[in-house]
Amino acid sequence: MSRDHNSSALQQYGGVKGLSKMLKTNIETGIAGDDELPERQSAFGSNTYPTKKGRSFLRFLWEAWQDLTLIILIIAAAASLALGIKAEGLDEGWYDGGSITFAVLLVIFVTATSDYKQSLQFQNLNEEKRNVQVEVIRGGRRDKISIYDIVVGDVIPLKIGDQVPADGILINGHSLAIDESSMTGESKIVHKDQKSPFLMSGCKVADGAGTMLVTGVGINTEWGLLMASISEDTGEETPLQVRLNGVATFIGIVGLTVALSVLIVLLTRFFTGNSKNADGSVQFVRGKTNIGQTIDGVIKIITAAVTIVVVAVPEGLPLAVTLTLAYSMKKMMADKALVRRLSACETMGSATTICSDKTGTLTLNQMTVVEAYIGSKQVDPPEDGSQLNAAISSLLDEGIAQNTAGSVFPSKDGAGIDVSGSPTEKAILHWGVKLGMNFDAVRSESIILHVSPFNSTKKRAGVALRGWTDSQVHLHWKGAAEVILASCSQFMDADGSLQSIDEDNKVFFKDAIETMAAKSLRCVAIAYRTYETDKVPTDDEQLAQWTLPEDDLVLLAIVGIKDPCRPGVKDAVKLCSDAGVKVRMVTGDNIQTAKAIAVECGILFSDADNVEYSIIEGKTFRELPDKEREHVAKRISVMGRSSPSDKLLLVQTLRKLGEVVAVTGDGTNDAPALHEADIGLAMGIQGTEVAKESSDIIILDDNFSSVVKVVRWGRSVYANIQKFIQFQLTVNVAALVINVVAAVSSGDVPLNTVQLLWVNLIMDTLGALALATEPPTDHLMHRPPVGRREPLVTNIMWRNLIIQAIYQVTVLLIFNFCGKTVLNLKNEPSEHANMVKNTVIFNGFVLCQIFNEFNARKPEEMNVFEGVTKNHFFTGIVGTTFILQIIIIEFLGKFATTVKLSWNLWLVCLAIGIFSWPLAVVGKLIPVPETPLAMVFVKPYQRCVASRCNSN
Repeated sequence: MSRDHNSSALQQYGGVKGLSKMLKTNIETGIAGDDELPERQSAFGSNTYPTKKGRSFLRFLWEAWQDLTLIILIIAAAASLALGIKAEGLDEGWYDGGSITFAVLLVIFVTATSDYKQSLQFQNLNEEKRNVQVEVIRGGRRDKISIYDIVVGDVIPLKIGDQVPADGILINGHSLAIDESSMTGESKIVHKDQKSPFLMSGCKVADGAGTMLVTGVGINTEWGLLMASISEDTGEETPLQVRLNGVATFIGIVGLTVALSVLIVLLTRFFTGNSKNADGSVQFVRGKTNIGQTIDGVIKIITAAVTIVVVAVPEGLPLAVTLTLAYSMKKMMADKALVRRLSACETMGSATTICSDKTGTLTLNQMTVVEAYIGSKQVDPPEDGSQLNAAISSLLDEGIAQNTAGSVFPSKDGAGIDVSGSPTEKAILHWGVKLGMNFDAVRSESIILHVSPFNSTKKRAGVALRGWTDSQVHLHWKGAAEVILASCSQFMDADGSLQSIDEDNKVFFKDAIETMAAKSLRCVAIAYRTYETDKVPTDDEQLAQWTLPEDDLVLLAIVGIKDPCRPGVKDAVKLCSDAGVKVRMVTGDNIQTAKAIAVECGILFSDADNVEYSIIEGKTFRELPDKEREHVAKRISVMGRSSPSDKLLLVQTLRKLGEVVAVTGDGTNDAPALHEADIGLAMGIQGTEVAKESSDIIILDDNFSSVVKVVRWGRSVYANIQKFIQFQLTVNVAALVINVVAAVSSGDVPLNTVQLLWVNLIMDTLGALALATEPPTDHLMHRPPVGRREPLVTNIMWRNLIIQAIYQVTVLLIFNFCGKTVLNLKNEPSEHANMVKNTVIFNGFVLCQIFNEFNARKPEEMNVFEGVTKNHFFTGIVGTTFILQIIIIEFLGKFATTVKLSWNLWLVCLAIGIFSWPLAVVGKLIPVPETPLAMVFVKPYQRCVASRCNSN
């Protein structure tokens, strides 16, 4: 649609004013109040979009059973069921096949339930992610509301970095430029004015400021129509999940190889008449066994081999990551952190440096003017307007009231005033009101010709005004004190007289700025100049492109704004330091202000000036040669007067040096650095939509202490995965070795299909649930970050799992080969004695895993019970597993092919499991090499490849 067509279409309704009358909206004060909301929502709809329904539970069930090994087991179960009923009748013939079927269905149901719950959680998180807060004008007040509560007729102020929350018409704007790439696919920035007033939801404000009238919401917007045709993919797979899928595939191949070997051995023994069947129930003797018995025996052998594959394939590894991430994301929400990208959870645990902004993150973002210089005079107290001449007071009021994106309006109770705008603008507006400024009256005395919005590169904002009475044009500027001072040639003293800025005056003002900065005050200067009326562009298009003159200014005031450090931020910084994470402050503030805040926060010590390059200005860093810049980047603790490109350059340099970089930011100017960093953390309160869209995690309370909590949870994710890997690999190794050795030596597999499926269920689902919900501990913050390429299985984990696996294999194989003697079963009937022996092996094996879960909680610590009572989920799962095991042994003998055990045999099984605790303590006394075992094999291989390359 062309500009002219846009304009003419709007004129049919009488322009913006005519359209606002039709919508019963005042374009100055917005809709009257919240009472109108239900009526407007009923007439025009709500600002929500239809979303595609998530997959149903039945769909998850359908996907869960399609696992190849489970399909093979189902086929084997069906064959076993048919043959069993044919051979033994319906009453007892269904036990084996029915048991396998029930166990398989249980695994499918648990897997589907877990995946379904995870899907629901992701949906809720995505809904929360889209629920942003926007500013709206209603009843003359500016309030922040949910984007979902916007209605047709609302008046919305827009500034750089905001997302256009609905379709609408531009009421007024200054240099307003919109990035419409999200809708049009073109990266071109579109300028908006009265000739091109239409705004589309979902687009971003790239520059300038303005106010819009909402004309369409929800599904009735261009963005809504687009959202209705697509669905968001929540099946994100994190890097750790990818690595674990690789590990699971490798172990699965090993398991498949072992299972094939066992299958060949058992079939050979079976057909040569040298062994029993897999469960010891059928003795094959050549020539004396009918076809039915032969087929039945072969099916049982194949089923046993398939079950070895099932128990070998660590299906629980990816599940453990999913559960850990889901649990961590839920808990992080309680700790004021909304995770937008799953991979950020685990990456944050590896962070080696945090590049933090200052305002609102390290400080409270509650700014107040505490010092003020009017001309060469320090006004004390700063709000004492009686010390000012009428002329300078009038100019200050005009500059404060008109050169701002904020506003002053009566409070809801009518007893005072409320102020809106950025924290800096609010501080200056409050100061102006205390000086005696009447905001509405001052604004009514002049008209705004052009606005130059604040820009983080220029670090200043300007406005051109024409008075209603004298038609005189004033240009007002406000910004970083030293930047404005450099553009001033004169200053107006408190008595109203104009003075030239000579060298002495310049030194005085610079000393005043440095003194305030040393007290950690943000220094802002206010200046103005008159401008020739005949030089002001008269054409609207030329006026929109007008660049306001920035030279020959008259300095009116320099104010020092105090933004106190957040309580607890010093402890949080120290915690990061103890954890091996270096905190660097990157700010646009004066270098002295930055240094003072850094000392107060504990980022710097008072003697930090003695450390070369620990404090640096963005310009200095930017101009360094590449090699020297890399050398300097490691030392930097504070970067002052930094531009967005400086922050981005620092992040790129640190990443090039191998650092894992986290960046905090709230402005549109922070977006490049947030996007470039390994983990971008946007502020939820003051953060712009552009910053939030560029981030991985949103800090909901803008607090640096919450950033540290994210580090703790990130490390907890990685640690919990390692705990589960240690636990599961122990089970894998023990189960494989026991069944393989028994099969190869005698053809008798002590752990049958149903039993191994139950162990698999403990291992994959219950074990993952128990260990994935371990909360972070202080111990995690007293060790260095995990390296990018550090192996998942550490030497400590290898030591622990090998000791436990050797113990379990040794004890249970002794019972397998000498069980009748050890358990005093020689006088029992052979078949019953064999059943008792196998039941003890199964029960002891399961109890070993239950007790070993406690060892997995603390891979490096002696006291594995510390904090266990605080984790009710862990104790509940362990208790449930133990109770289920008792039920299986005592009441489900037909199902699991077990017999009831006497109390003394239960004590034997408990002793086998409990002994793993003191064994773990003794094992932790064994030292391990620092070099990962993986490198022992990788490096010789690399040397071999290198030597071959050299020889060629």
